[in-house]
Amino acid sequence: QLADGVDILVATPGRLEDLISQNSCSLNDIETVVLDEADQMLDIGFMPAIRRLLSQMPKKRQTLLFSATMPKEISSLANDYLIDPVHTSVNPISKTADRIDQTVIHMENGAKPTAIFKLVQQHPGKRVIVFCRTKRGSDKVAKKLGAEGIGADAIHGNKSQGQRQRALDAFRKGDRPVLIATDIAARGIDIREVEVVVNYDLPNVPEAYVHRIGRTARAGASGFAVAFCSPEERKLLRDIERVIKMKIPAKMADGSAVPAVYRPIERTKPTHHRPGSRNGSVTGKGEKPHGNPNKKPWHKRRTSKLDANGNIVAIDPNVRGPKSKRSKRRKLSGSKAATS
Repeated sequence: QLADGVDILVATPGRLEDLISQNSCSLNDIETVVLDEADQMLDIGFMPAIRRLLSQMPKKRQTLLFSATMPKEISSLANDYLIDPVHTSVNPISKTADRIDQTVIHMENGAKPTAIFKLVQQHPGKRVIVFCRTKRGSDKVAKKLGAEGIGADAIHGNKSQGQRQRALDAFRKGDRPVLIATDIAARGIDIREVEVVVNYDLPNVPEAYVHRIGRTARAGASGFAVAFCSPEERKLLRDIERVIKMKIPAKMADGSAVPAVYRPIERTKPTHHRPGSRNGSVTGKGEKPHGNPNKKPWHKRRTSKLDANGNIVAIDPNVRGPKSKRSKRRKLSGSKAATS
C-alpha cells in the first residue's frame, strides 16, 4: 500500500525510520508534518529520531507541533525546525485548578505500596487514577492492590489496544475503581468521574504534574490530588512547586508534621563588610571575635607603656613578638647576599 502512495501516513518515529531504511517509504514529497505528543516522545527517547526524520523532509513544508507541556528541549526543537511559528496555548501550564485539594506525603520509597493501599481504602467507591513513572512499576502497583482485594488495572505501552480499552471500560463503569497508568498511556483519557489522582512517582518533567492532576475536578466538580515523595524525589517536588508557584501542603506518612530536614534550605545573601569595619579588626569597631577575651591585640603585645587612652608611648625592646616565616626568609636572603 505504501508503494502505491498514500495521502496521510501515521507512524511512530522508529517504525518510520525502519520503512525508510527498507526503501518502502520516501519523505521527499512531504508537504505537511504533524508532531503529536511531542513532550512524551521526548520523554521516551524519540527526539534524536525525530530530528533525523525532519532533516530528510523538504524545507518548504508546513510543520505542526502539539504538546501538553513545553520543556526546553521541545522549545529548542521548534526553534530549529519551525520558521516564525505561531504559538497557541490553551491553558497556562503552571495553572492548577482551584477546586483540586493538593497534598504531598513524604515517605521512603519502600513504604509506597502500603501507602497506596491505605489511601485507596480511605476513599471507598471512588475512582482513583495512580500515575507511575515506569511500565514495570505500574504492573507492580496493580498486582499489589489486586492481592489486597482491590480491583485495579494497569495501562501502558506494553498493553495491547484491546487490553487498554477493556481496562478503561471497567474503570469507567466502576467495576475496577483503580486505574494505574504511565503518562503516555493516560493521554487522551477523558473520564469526568475521577475523584482522586495519586502521583505514586513524581514526574521528571514538572509541567506533567499539572497535566496529571487535571484528570480530576472536571466539569465543575472538586477533586483530591496526592503526591508520594521519597527522599530521592525532593528535588522534583521543588521543581514542581516552582512551576505551579505554590507550596503544596505536606505531611509525613503517619500524619505528623514534616521535619525541618525535609524542607528546602533557604539561601541567604552573604554579608559584605567594608575594609576596616569587620568585627574585631584593629580599628576597635564592632565586637571582638570569639576566642580568649583576655588576649591582647597584636599591636599591644610588645608594648610596656600605654597612656590613659591606650595609645603606645614606648616600646620595650626586650619584648619581641613571634617572627613570621616571611621575615625569616628575608633575613636569610640578606645574609646570603652579604657573603657573596
